[in-house]
Amino acid sequence: MSVGGAASPMNDEVVSSQGATSRLVLGIETSCDETAAAVVEAGRIVHSNVIASQATLHAPYGGVFPEVASRQHVRDIVPVIQEALRDAGADWPDLAGIAVTSGPGLAGALLVGANAAKGLAMATGLPLVAVNHLEGHLASNALHSGGAIITPETAGEGLPVLPYPHLALIVSGGHTDLVWVDAADRHQRLGGTRDDAAGEAFDKAARMLGLGYPGGPLVERAATGGRSDAFAFTVPRGLGLDFSFSGLKTALLRHVEAHGEGELPVADLAASFQAAVVRALVERCAAALEGRDARAIAVAGGVAANGTLRTALAARFPELPLWVPPAVLCTDNAAMIAAAGWHRLARGEDDGLAFDVGSSMGL
Repeated sequence: MSVGGAASPMNDEVVSSQGATSRLVLGIETSCDETAAAVVEAGRIVHSNVIASQATLHAPYGGVFPEVASRQHVRDIVPVIQEALRDAGADWPDLAGIAVTSGPGLAGALLVGANAAKGLAMATGLPLVAVNHLEGHLASNALHSGGAIITPETAGEGLPVLPYPHLALIVSGGHTDLVWVDAADRHQRLGGTRDDAAGEAFDKAARMLGLGYPGGPLVERAATGGRSDAFAFTVPRGLGLDFSFSGLKTALLRHVEAHGEGELPVADLAASFQAAVVRALVERCAAALEGRDARAIAVAGGVAANGTLRTALAARFPELPLWVPPAVLCTDNAAMIAAAGWHRLARGEDDGLAFDVGSSMGL
Protein backbone atom coordinates (compact mmCIF):
# COMPACT_ATOMS: atom_id res chain seq x y z
CA MET A 1 0.00 0.00 0.00
CA SER A 2 1.31 3.46 -0.70
CA VAL A 3 0.34 7.03 -1.15
CA GLY A 4 2.54 10.07 -1.46
CA GLY A 5 3.40 13.18 -3.40
CA ALA A 6 3.64 13.69 -7.12
CA ALA A 7 6.38 12.04 -9.13
CA SER A 8 9.55 14.04 -9.70
CA PRO A 9 11.63 14.03 -12.90
CA MET A 10 14.94 12.16 -13.02
CA ASN A 11 17.30 13.92 -15.39
CA ASP A 12 20.65 12.78 -13.98
CA GLU A 13 22.70 10.69 -16.35
CA VAL A 14 26.04 8.92 -16.21
CA VAL A 15 28.49 8.86 -19.08
CA SER A 16 29.00 5.23 -20.09
CA SER A 17 32.28 3.60 -21.06
CA GLN A 18 31.37 4.23 -24.70
CA GLY A 19 30.84 7.96 -24.16
CA ALA A 20 27.03 7.77 -24.31
CA THR A 21 24.82 8.97 -21.47
CA SER A 22 22.87 6.34 -19.57
CA ARG A 23 20.61 5.89 -16.56
CA LEU A 24 20.70 2.08 -16.57
CA VAL A 25 22.45 0.18 -13.77
CA LEU A 26 23.11 -3.55 -13.60
CA GLY A 27 22.59 -4.80 -10.05
CA ILE A 28 24.02 -8.10 -8.73
CA GLU A 29 22.95 -9.72 -5.44
CA THR A 30 24.33 -12.93 -3.87
CA SER A 31 24.32 -12.22 -0.14
CA CYS A 32 22.49 -15.39 0.94
CA ASP A 33 20.55 -17.98 -1.07
CA GLU A 34 19.22 -16.01 -4.04
CA THR A 35 21.33 -15.40 -7.13
CA ALA A 36 19.90 -12.22 -8.61
CA ALA A 37 20.58 -9.66 -11.32
CA ALA A 38 18.52 -6.71 -12.49
CA VAL A 39 18.63 -3.67 -14.73
CA VAL A 40 17.12 -0.53 -13.18
CA GLU A 41 16.84 2.97 -14.60
CA ALA A 42 17.69 5.98 -12.43
CA GLY A 43 17.09 4.12 -9.18
CA ARG A 44 13.35 3.75 -9.84
CA ILE A 45 12.30 2.05 -13.09
CA VAL A 46 12.71 -1.73 -13.22
CA HIS A 47 13.61 -3.03 -16.69
CA SER A 48 14.37 -6.56 -15.49
CA ASN A 49 14.63 -8.42 -12.19
CA VAL A 50 15.82 -12.03 -12.34
CA ILE A 51 16.05 -14.21 -9.21
CA ALA A 52 17.27 -17.80 -9.00
CA SER A 53 16.05 -19.05 -5.62
CA GLN A 54 17.72 -21.84 -3.67
CA ALA A 55 14.86 -22.35 -1.19
CA THR A 56 14.15 -25.96 -2.20
CA LEU A 57 17.88 -26.74 -2.15
CA HIS A 58 18.20 -25.71 1.52
CA ALA A 59 14.81 -26.96 2.74
CA PRO A 60 16.19 -30.35 3.92
CA TYR A 61 18.59 -28.49 6.24
CA GLY A 62 15.92 -26.25 7.77
CA GLY A 63 18.06 -23.23 6.88
CA VAL A 64 20.72 -22.00 4.51
CA PHE A 65 23.80 -24.25 4.18
CA PRO A 66 26.59 -21.73 3.36
CA GLU A 67 28.83 -23.96 1.25
CA VAL A 68 25.89 -25.28 -0.76
CA ALA A 69 24.72 -21.70 -1.33
CA SER A 70 28.13 -20.56 -2.60
CA ARG A 71 28.43 -23.47 -5.03
CA GLN A 72 24.97 -22.81 -6.44
CA HIS A 73 25.76 -19.11 -6.87
CA VAL A 74 28.76 -20.10 -9.00
CA ARG A 75 26.49 -22.19 -11.22
CA ASP A 76 23.77 -19.54 -11.55
CA ILE A 77 25.57 -16.19 -11.65
CA VAL A 78 26.43 -15.99 -15.37
CA PRO A 79 23.08 -17.19 -16.78
CA VAL A 80 21.18 -14.96 -14.35
CA ILE A 81 23.13 -11.87 -15.44
CA GLN A 82 22.67 -12.78 -19.09
CA GLU A 83 18.93 -13.20 -18.58
CA ALA A 84 18.65 -9.83 -16.80
CA LEU A 85 20.35 -8.04 -19.69
CA ARG A 86 18.27 -9.93 -22.25
CA ASP A 87 14.98 -9.18 -20.47
CA ALA A 88 15.93 -5.48 -20.31
CA GLY A 89 16.94 -5.39 -23.97
CA ALA A 90 20.27 -3.94 -22.85
CA ASP A 91 23.91 -4.56 -23.69
CA TRP A 92 27.08 -3.44 -21.93
CA PRO A 93 27.45 -0.10 -23.81
CA ASP A 94 23.94 0.83 -22.64
CA LEU A 95 24.85 0.73 -18.94
CA ALA A 96 25.93 3.55 -16.66
CA GLY A 97 27.62 1.11 -14.28
CA ILE A 98 27.39 -1.96 -12.09
CA ALA A 99 26.26 -2.21 -8.45
CA VAL A 100 26.93 -5.32 -6.38
CA THR A 101 26.18 -6.35 -2.80
CA SER A 102 29.33 -6.30 -0.67
CA GLY A 103 27.70 -7.21 2.66
CA PRO A 104 26.32 -8.11 5.06
CA GLY A 105 25.69 -11.75 4.26
CA LEU A 106 27.44 -15.08 3.87
CA ALA A 107 31.07 -14.40 3.01
CA GLY A 108 31.39 -17.15 0.42
CA ALA A 109 28.14 -16.17 -1.27
CA LEU A 110 29.08 -12.48 -1.32
CA LEU A 111 32.42 -13.28 -2.93
CA VAL A 112 30.75 -14.96 -5.90
CA GLY A 113 28.77 -11.84 -6.76
CA ALA A 114 31.58 -9.41 -5.98
CA ASN A 115 34.13 -11.28 -8.08
CA ALA A 116 31.69 -11.61 -10.98
CA ALA A 117 31.01 -7.87 -10.83
CA LYS A 118 34.71 -7.04 -10.68
CA GLY A 119 35.43 -9.22 -13.69
CA LEU A 120 32.65 -7.57 -15.66
CA ALA A 121 33.78 -4.08 -14.66
CA MET A 122 37.33 -4.86 -15.69
CA ALA A 123 36.23 -6.31 -19.03
CA THR A 124 33.79 -3.53 -19.91
CA GLY A 125 35.39 -0.48 -18.30
CA LEU A 126 32.15 0.29 -16.45
CA PRO A 127 32.30 1.93 -13.01
CA LEU A 128 31.50 -0.40 -10.12
CA VAL A 129 30.02 0.46 -6.73
CA ALA A 130 29.83 -1.84 -3.69
CA VAL A 131 26.40 -1.62 -2.05
CA ASN A 132 25.39 -2.36 1.52
CA HIS A 133 22.62 -4.98 1.38
CA LEU A 134 20.60 -3.09 4.00
CA GLU A 135 20.77 0.10 1.97
CA GLY A 136 19.40 -1.97 -0.87
CA HIS A 137 16.39 -2.90 1.25
CA LEU A 138 15.88 0.79 2.03
CA ALA A 139 15.85 1.50 -1.72
CA SER A 140 13.31 -1.24 -2.50
CA ASN A 141 10.36 1.03 -1.71
CA ALA A 142 11.45 3.49 -4.42
CA LEU A 143 10.83 0.80 -7.04
CA HIS A 144 7.06 0.60 -6.72
CA SER A 145 4.01 2.80 -6.40
CA GLY A 146 0.67 1.66 -5.09
CA GLY A 147 2.14 -1.81 -4.62
CA ALA A 148 2.95 -2.24 -8.33
CA ILE A 149 6.52 -2.34 -9.62
CA ILE A 150 7.40 0.70 -11.73
CA THR A 151 8.29 -0.37 -15.28
CA PRO A 152 9.26 1.58 -18.41
CA GLU A 153 5.61 1.34 -19.46
CA THR A 154 4.24 2.93 -16.27
CA ALA A 155 7.06 5.30 -15.31
CA GLY A 156 5.60 8.31 -17.10
CA GLU A 157 2.18 8.13 -15.47
CA GLY A 158 2.84 10.60 -12.63
CA LEU A 159 2.97 7.88 -9.99
CA PRO A 160 3.38 8.87 -6.33
CA VAL A 161 6.94 8.69 -5.03
CA LEU A 162 8.16 7.60 -1.61
CA PRO A 163 8.15 10.72 0.61
CA TYR A 164 11.04 11.83 2.82
CA PRO A 165 11.73 11.83 5.67
CA HIS A 166 10.26 8.51 6.67
CA LEU A 167 10.75 5.72 9.20
CA ALA A 168 11.98 2.49 7.65
CA LEU A 169 11.66 -0.94 9.25
CA ILE A 170 14.02 -3.51 7.73
CA VAL A 171 12.80 -6.91 8.83
CA SER A 172 14.21 -10.08 7.29
CA GLY A 173 15.83 -13.41 8.02
CA GLY A 174 19.12 -11.81 9.00
CA HIS A 175 18.20 -8.27 10.01
CA THR A 176 15.75 -6.26 12.08
CA ASP A 177 16.57 -2.55 12.01
CA LEU A 178 14.79 0.76 12.49
CA VAL A 179 16.17 3.50 10.26
CA TRP A 180 15.34 7.19 9.91
CA VAL A 181 15.63 8.05 6.22
CA ASP A 182 16.08 11.73 5.30
CA ALA A 183 16.80 11.18 1.60
CA ALA A 184 17.48 8.39 -0.87
CA ASP A 185 21.15 8.37 0.14
CA ARG A 186 21.00 9.73 3.69
CA HIS A 187 19.84 7.74 6.72
CA GLN A 188 20.45 7.06 10.41
CA ARG A 189 20.08 3.72 12.18
CA LEU A 190 17.95 4.14 15.29
CA GLY A 191 17.93 0.59 16.64
CA GLY A 192 18.17 -3.08 15.79
CA THR A 193 18.03 -6.59 17.12
CA ARG A 194 20.40 -7.63 19.90
CA ASP A 195 20.18 -11.31 19.00
CA ASP A 196 17.94 -13.12 16.50
CA ALA A 197 16.35 -11.24 13.64
CA ALA A 198 12.56 -11.50 13.32
CA GLY A 199 12.84 -13.62 10.17
CA GLU A 200 15.30 -15.96 11.84
CA ALA A 201 12.90 -16.30 14.78
CA PHE A 202 10.13 -17.29 12.35
CA ASP A 203 12.41 -19.86 10.71
CA LYS A 204 13.28 -21.43 14.07
CA ALA A 205 9.65 -21.36 15.16
CA ALA A 206 8.65 -23.17 11.99
CA ARG A 207 11.28 -25.82 12.66
CA MET A 208 10.00 -26.35 16.23
CA LEU A 209 6.43 -26.66 14.96
CA GLY A 210 7.41 -29.05 12.17
CA LEU A 211 6.30 -26.70 9.41
CA GLY A 212 9.39 -26.66 7.19
CA TYR A 213 11.49 -23.95 5.53
CA PRO A 214 11.42 -21.02 4.83
CA GLY A 215 9.57 -20.40 8.05
CA GLY A 216 7.94 -16.99 7.72
CA PRO A 217 5.25 -17.84 5.15
CA LEU A 218 4.63 -21.23 6.76
CA VAL A 219 4.11 -19.78 10.25
CA GLU A 220 1.76 -17.15 8.80
CA ARG A 221 -0.21 -19.83 6.96
CA ALA A 222 -0.46 -22.04 10.06
CA ALA A 223 -1.52 -19.05 12.18
CA THR A 224 -4.55 -18.44 9.96
CA GLY A 225 -6.57 -21.08 11.78
CA GLY A 226 -5.26 -20.28 15.27
CA ARG A 227 -5.98 -17.92 18.17
CA SER A 228 -3.41 -15.19 18.70
CA ASP A 229 -4.28 -15.03 22.42
CA ALA A 230 -4.08 -18.77 23.08
CA PHE A 231 -0.59 -18.51 24.59
CA ALA A 232 0.80 -15.57 26.54
CA PHE A 233 4.06 -14.85 24.73
CA THR A 234 5.74 -11.68 25.94
CA VAL A 235 8.42 -9.51 24.37
CA PRO A 236 11.13 -7.77 26.40
CA ARG A 237 10.81 -4.10 27.28
CA GLY A 238 13.42 -1.60 28.40
CA LEU A 239 15.52 -2.01 25.24
CA GLY A 240 14.96 1.47 23.87
CA LEU A 241 14.60 1.11 20.11
CA ASP A 242 16.32 -2.28 20.02
CA PHE A 243 14.70 -5.69 19.60
CA SER A 244 15.25 -9.13 21.13
CA PHE A 245 13.60 -12.32 19.91
CA SER A 246 15.74 -15.03 21.51
CA GLY A 247 13.59 -15.18 24.66
CA LEU A 248 10.45 -15.48 22.57
CA LYS A 249 11.99 -18.37 20.67
CA THR A 250 12.90 -20.10 23.94
CA ALA A 251 9.38 -19.60 25.28
CA LEU A 252 7.97 -21.34 22.21
CA LEU A 253 10.36 -24.23 22.72
CA ARG A 254 9.19 -24.63 26.33
CA HIS A 255 5.54 -24.78 25.20
CA VAL A 256 6.40 -27.38 22.57
CA GLU A 257 8.32 -29.48 25.11
CA ALA A 258 5.46 -29.22 27.62
CA HIS A 259 3.16 -31.08 25.24
CA GLY A 260 5.47 -34.08 25.16
CA GLU A 261 3.96 -36.81 23.02
CA GLY A 262 0.55 -35.13 22.94
CA GLU A 263 -0.92 -33.43 19.91
CA LEU A 264 0.70 -30.05 19.38
CA PRO A 265 -1.70 -27.09 18.95
CA VAL A 266 0.28 -25.81 15.97
CA ALA A 267 -2.22 -23.21 14.78
CA ASP A 268 -2.60 -21.57 18.20
CA LEU A 269 1.14 -21.62 18.86
CA ALA A 270 1.89 -20.14 15.43
CA ALA A 271 -0.75 -17.42 15.83
CA SER A 272 0.39 -16.50 19.33
CA PHE A 273 4.06 -16.47 18.36
CA GLN A 274 3.39 -14.36 15.26
CA ALA A 275 1.31 -11.91 17.28
CA ALA A 276 4.17 -11.41 19.75
CA VAL A 277 6.70 -10.74 16.98
CA VAL A 278 4.36 -8.27 15.28
CA ARG A 279 3.59 -6.55 18.59
CA ALA A 280 7.31 -6.02 19.22
CA LEU A 281 7.85 -4.56 15.76
CA VAL A 282 4.86 -2.20 15.95
CA GLU A 283 5.69 -1.03 19.49
CA ARG A 284 9.26 -0.13 18.51
CA CYS A 285 8.00 1.74 15.45
CA ALA A 286 5.70 3.75 17.70
CA ALA A 287 8.57 4.58 20.02
CA ALA A 288 10.80 5.60 17.11
CA LEU A 289 8.15 7.97 15.74
CA GLU A 290 7.84 9.92 18.99
CA GLY A 291 9.16 13.43 18.44
CA ARG A 292 9.86 12.81 14.75
CA ASP A 293 7.92 14.30 11.86
CA ALA A 294 7.70 11.30 9.53
CA ARG A 295 5.84 11.52 6.24
CA ALA A 296 5.51 7.74 5.85
CA ILE A 297 6.45 4.34 7.21
CA ALA A 298 8.36 2.07 4.83
CA VAL A 299 8.80 -1.65 5.50
CA ALA A 300 11.35 -3.80 3.66
CA GLY A 301 12.83 -7.28 3.86
CA GLY A 302 11.28 -10.72 3.62
CA VAL A 303 9.06 -10.36 6.70
CA ALA A 304 7.50 -7.25 5.11
CA ALA A 305 5.41 -9.75 3.12
CA ASN A 306 3.67 -10.80 6.35
CA GLY A 307 0.05 -9.71 6.11
CA THR A 308 -0.48 -9.56 9.88
CA LEU A 309 2.41 -7.12 10.22
CA ARG A 310 1.13 -4.90 7.41
CA THR A 311 -2.37 -4.85 8.88
CA ALA A 312 -1.10 -4.04 12.36
CA LEU A 313 1.07 -1.15 11.14
CA ALA A 314 -1.75 0.34 9.07
CA ALA A 315 -4.13 0.12 12.05
CA ARG A 316 -1.64 1.62 14.53
CA PHE A 317 -0.58 4.53 12.29
CA PRO A 318 -3.62 5.40 10.14
CA GLU A 319 -2.36 8.94 9.63
CA LEU A 320 0.84 7.83 7.89
CA PRO A 321 1.13 6.32 4.39
CA LEU A 322 2.41 2.74 4.65
CA TRP A 323 4.82 1.69 1.90
CA VAL A 324 5.43 -2.03 1.48
CA PRO A 325 7.04 -3.47 -1.67
CA PRO A 326 5.49 -6.28 -3.70
CA ALA A 327 6.61 -9.69 -2.42
CA VAL A 328 9.30 -10.08 -5.10
CA LEU A 329 10.96 -6.88 -3.84
CA CYS A 330 10.62 -7.84 -0.16
CA THR A 331 12.91 -10.84 -0.42
CA ASP A 332 16.52 -10.47 -1.58
CA ASN A 333 16.71 -9.12 -5.12
CA ALA A 334 19.11 -7.22 -7.35
CA ALA A 335 16.73 -4.43 -8.37
CA MET A 336 17.10 -2.88 -4.93
CA ILE A 337 20.90 -3.11 -5.21
CA ALA A 338 20.85 -1.36 -8.58
CA ALA A 339 18.53 1.31 -7.15
CA ALA A 340 20.81 1.99 -4.19
CA GLY A 341 23.91 2.01 -6.39
CA TRP A 342 22.45 4.50 -8.85
CA HIS A 343 22.79 7.49 -6.51
CA ARG A 344 26.50 6.87 -6.02
CA LEU A 345 27.13 6.29 -9.72
CA ALA A 346 25.28 9.53 -10.52
CA ARG A 347 27.76 11.34 -8.25
CA GLY A 348 30.64 9.86 -10.21
CA GLU A 349 31.73 7.35 -7.57
CA ASP A 350 33.62 4.18 -8.49
CA ASP A 351 34.87 1.65 -5.92
CA GLY A 352 37.08 -0.04 -8.50
CA LEU A 353 38.36 -3.54 -7.90
CA ALA A 354 39.97 -3.20 -4.48
CA PHE A 355 36.90 -3.40 -2.20
CA ASP A 356 36.28 -6.48 -0.07
CA VAL A 357 33.09 -8.12 1.17
CA GLY A 358 31.96 -7.90 4.79
CA SER A 359 29.78 -10.60 6.30
CA SER A 360 28.79 -8.52 9.36
CA MET A 361 28.62 -5.09 7.78
CA GLY A 362 26.14 -2.69 9.40
CA LEU A 363 24.36 0.42 8.20
